[in-house]
Amino acid sequence: MAVPRDARIYVAGHTGLVGSAILRALQQRQYTTLITRSYKDLDLRDRQAVWDFFAKERPEYVYLAAARVGGICANMTYPVEFIQDNLYIELNVISAAHAFGVKKLLFLGSSCIYPRLAAQPIKEEYLLSGDLEPTNRPYALAKIAGIELVNAYRRQYGARFISVMPTNLYGPGDNFDLQTSHVLPALIRRFHLARCLEDDDWDAITADLNRRPIQGIDASVPRERILELLSQNGITASGASDPRQVTVSVWGTGQVYREFLHVEDLADACLFLMDRYDDSVAINVGTGQDMTVAQLAGLIAQVVGFKGRIAFDTTKPDGMPRKLLDTSRINALGWRPNIALAEGIASTYRWYLADMVPDRSGLT
Repeated sequence: MAVPRDARIYVAGHTGLVGSAILRALQQRQYTTLITRSYKDLDLRDRQAVWDFFAKERPEYVYLAAARVGGICANMTYPVEFIQDNLYIELNVISAAHAFGVKKLLFLGSSCIYPRLAAQPIKEEYLLSGDLEPTNRPYALAKIAGIELVNAYRRQYGARFISVMPTNLYGPGDNFDLQTSHVLPALIRRFHLARCLEDDDWDAITADLNRRPIQGIDASVPRERILELLSQNGITASGASDPRQVTVSVWGTGQVYREFLHVEDLADACLFLMDRYDDSVAINVGTGQDMTVAQLAGLIAQVVGFKGRIAFDTTKPDGMPRKLLDTSRINALGWRPNIALAEGIASTYRWYLADMVPDRSGLT
């Protein structure tokens, strides 16, 4: 049954990559009663605060997109936060949704829940059929717990709660921090900064660092320190006096395969599933196509205009060898993605450039 346009809809995590895309999609489709709270106004790890919020706002539908997320480096550095924060968020929001009579809830999981060596493409029934990828195991376990909690409420109380498993995501509003981001946004930023070095465009480098400091450091430091900082983050010049000979380093061998879905396609899928899907199976959402990280790096370099050298740091982990989702279930329902990867990377890069000045992108 379709969600009424005047229904009270809460988007948890509306400032993040996924939540902001879902909010935009709802606004574009003229849903009129949208409920949001920023982190500073509502800490979803605080059970009492969450229950007080639900008691006051009484949402009828919930998109649970709030989560602590990050790439391999962040997962390996902060495993406690990745499992603990996500468990708190899931327990508090899902239990409050049941307690206060939410008609339907959509929980956003992650494709990292599947076994490290799962057969490809990965079907929904492969969940819990093998060992997880060690580099993101705490996060994956938290997401698996969220799926189980959703299904427990379905079985015990008949709750219309569903789980959605998206593949790797990217798009406007992504995290481009070189220490904590996922591979695609991290590479967009690395190649952008590398191209600026090639062009000796220090105005662009200054704008980038002032908008998004690296390791807490902005462009107020001397150029020599900036070059050192970039080198520490995989962007190396042949020498301070000749920055045009630039190499970008990519984690791992470059030979693992990854699938990427534009976040606007995911948002479209989430609204589609909220209207049309009501099953205990955590449904996959992806493109059905993947490529090696090396191929991805080459594509991003081409989009950004970087002409230097790409190197692969084999001392760093690859993560799962391959992670291609089987999307036959959602395809059978009538949904398919619309944004091709090259087009999506180009539009994301344009957004990134526009966002060098705060608020210029129009996002909140």
